[in-house]
Amino acid sequence: MKDWQDEYARKQISAEDAANLIKSGDRVVFTAGREAFAVGLALSARKEELNGVKVWVPSPGYDFGWYDEGWEDSFDVTVMMPTATCQEAVDAKRVDVNFGTLMPFYMLEEMMDPDVLLTEVSPPDDKGFCSFGQSLWNKKRHIKEAKLIIAEVNKRLIRTYGENFVHISEIDYFVEHISAGGSLGTGTLAGRPKKEPEPYLKDIARHVREIIKDRDTVQIGVGRTTEPLVELGMLDNKHDLGYHSEATPPGVITLVKEGVITGKYKNINPHKAIVTSLGGGTKEEMEWASNNPIFYLVDVGYLEDIRVISAHDNMIAINNALAIDLTGQITAESLGPRIMSVAGGQIPFVFGALLSKGGRAVTVLPSAAKGGTISRIMPMLPQGTGVTIQRNCADYIVTEYGTARLFGKSIRQRALELIAIAHPDFRDELREEAQKMFWA
Repeated sequence: MKDWQDEYARKQISAEDAANLIKSGDRVVFTAGREAFAVGLALSARKEELNGVKVWVPSPGYDFGWYDEGWEDSFDVTVMMPTATCQEAVDAKRVDVNFGTLMPFYMLEEMMDPDVLLTEVSPPDDKGFCSFGQSLWNKKRHIKEAKLIIAEVNKRLIRTYGENFVHISEIDYFVEHISAGGSLGTGTLAGRPKKEPEPYLKDIARHVREIIKDRDTVQIGVGRTTEPLVELGMLDNKHDLGYHSEATPPGVITLVKEGVITGKYKNINPHKAIVTSLGGGTKEEMEWASNNPIFYLVDVGYLEDIRVISAHDNMIAINNALAIDLTGQITAESLGPRIMSVAGGQIPFVFGALLSKGGRAVTVLPSAAKGGTISRIMPMLPQGTGVTIQRNCADYIVTEYGTARLFGKSIRQRALELIAIAHPDFRDELREEAQKMFWA
């Protein structure tokens, strides 16, 4: 038996034994991506024994119970991206939200220096190295900082090229993974159940396709509006695209297989067609990406560094929003004080694209919400709304009704452009409000 195999065998413990290593008052962090399910369940089972355990969950996908009322004394939970799993708890103020920094997951002191880190890895290879599967984010840096590292071993995780590996000597304990049901490639990248795409999304995909040029390097943000666009034809009939993005929505890896995304003309990481921190897509796409050198995972601190993003010529950032006002203020986070999402990588990618030679920043959103009863293009954002992208940096805005180009435009010009792509039912009202606000 090789030395590392002896060490690996010694480090294997049960999920219950792993959870028993956590004490009241500890800071416990789940790494970004899917949570370590077996250890999470075992930890939640200790609710009556523990007090004041501070739990960080970047993007909740599993309900361990601690989002419910009555768990607050045992587990003080903070999330970085509200999802359907925890939205009710966020609304009820039972769960705190941390917006991150300019580069998400990068310098959050409490999160980056936990007492216990819970992560998920593949089984070791013949040299003792485990993969983090399709989701890397900042796990390698997290492991360097954490006091105690517990890794759940999932045999279904893929292996990729890039920085996506850790040696068993860097992990304190290993726990056998148990499945929560479902399969890789189900659900959205933000952990929401998949739904049939709304009919208007095909129109949005068509309008964005007109902005994208051959040889562009593309970023596509996580969200209900952006994620279906590739499968709805947003990149159809394009040639030699590059891809530098925190995630890969369904259809992106298929376009690499078909030779649409090649990375051939990227001036950063050339010939690596996809550079990302979070792989996503169908099960077949994930299997094709496994051990494929053109699918390259890097630390999110590098991926979302504005200097790296802006160094790409012809960088095009495509992100979604909840709403926009007539001057171009964009929110992707809240309406009033109600937090529904966070900026994620949108800020560095928008800024990076605007600084890129030939770069463009595209914001997509449906024209209306709640069955067409509320306009997402508003005279003013509601009081308490968090502004994600300042109006000074608003560039292309796309709804199903067309494209508005705001960059460099006056307030009056912006208002007219946005009204033209608003839902027809609200255009007269928006014109009246614009007249009051922007014309004497």
